[in-house]
Amino acid sequence: MPSIEIPDREFGAYLFDCDGTLADTMPLHYRAWLRVLEGRDPPFDARTFYGWGGKPTGAILEELKAHYGIDLGDFAEAAARKERYFTESLGEVVPIEPVVRIARGAHRRLPMAVASGGLRRHVEATLDALGIRDLFAAVVCFEDSARPKPHPDPFLEAARRLRVPPGECLVFEDSPLGLAAAAAAGMACVRVPPLHGA
Repeated sequence: MPSIEIPDREFGAYLFDCDGTLADTMPLHYRAWLRVLEGRDPPFDARTFYGWGGKPTGAILEELKAHYGIDLGDFAEAAARKERYFTESLGEVVPIEPVVRIARGAHRRLPMAVASGGLRRHVEATLDALGIRDLFAAVVCFEDSARPKPHPDPFLEAARRLRVPPGECLVFEDSPLGLAAAAAAGMACVRVPPLHGA
């Protein structure tokens, strides 16, 4: 992975996405979707799927139905299966080292938060698997904001919890949805290069 350059100015807080930014979870999510689709030809390859980074499970189910004609039945049941398969594989998660190094280096120097579109139980389990949850003063997840990325709500909620004005926050993000959300929140952003060529 290329080095990650931080803008040369002072910031009041760092905000991190989780999947694809702190943790290399995208392959685990992809394999979980392949298990949900078992018996059907997957309509996307890994590269296409990684480009969907930041898209909630429900939105992917809607995409499968609307654009690919794949109806997996009850959305809640299909989403629960996908999340169960993902959780079962969390023991395999690895950190994205350059980003985790930045977070460790800033710990106790700056307030930091995670702002993710993932479900709380999965985000917290991922951070715990990497041993980094205690670095963050706040963890904002899918359940915590009315609108997901690319809306600014998750980042604005993280800034509110840290009591830092949005304009003083630096966001670390890998996905186009997350980058758009950071821009909409009026925050500076560092793009984390994708590990898997999305």
